Amino acid sequence: MSVTHSWVGEGQKILTLDEIVAKTGLPKATVRFYRATGKGFKTFKIGSRVVALESDVNAWLQAQYDASAQAS
Repeated sequence: MSVTHSWVGEGQKILTLDEIVAKTGLPKATVRFYRATGKGFKTFKIGSRVVALESDVNAWLQAQYDASAQAS
């Protein structure tokens, strides 16, 4: 259930927890742990659902790639 909202900018998508898991390959428990500890990408709640902006998830993935590429 990707949703586009005008308040997040043209073309910005909000990803649900299941979509975050599918995009990152992380287990739900890890995403929840990152949320609880303030690590990882920024997440927020809409009602009872944990969501994230796709651009935030993409930026975090790029940072993980860059850090891993530098370590190699």
